[in-house]
Amino acid sequence: MTSQISNNTLLQITKDGMGSGSDELGLKLITNYLRLIVADNRLPKIIVFYNSGVKLICEGSPVLESLKALEEKGVKLVACKTCLDFFEITDKKMVGTVGSMPDIITLQYDADKVINI
Repeated sequence: MTSQISNNTLLQITKDGMGSGSDELGLKLITNYLRLIVADNRLPKIIVFYNSGVKLICEGSPVLESLKALEEKGVKLVACKTCLDFFEITDKKMVGTVGSMPDIITLQYDADKVINI
């Protein structure tokens, strides 16, 4: 199956897990979700990470392999600079680029569809 990047879908990951409740379950869910979209090949054009979601792009994250695969398939990964600075993990970033909040606002505005995780 060939990769199919959506016309202009933006996926927002706002925490280092998926859903609310158990943090352990949330991490398991986001790990599975990202692995499945890599395998399924229906890809968002852009994934933005903010708040604790930026932790997923950093050293030690269990989803780095999936994120690297998405990046290799042409998905743009953008992490909030303010968030990386807040958690003091800017130097631990392993994938993606760093963007400002105005960058993220522009990406959201330009997107045809925004999916919040």
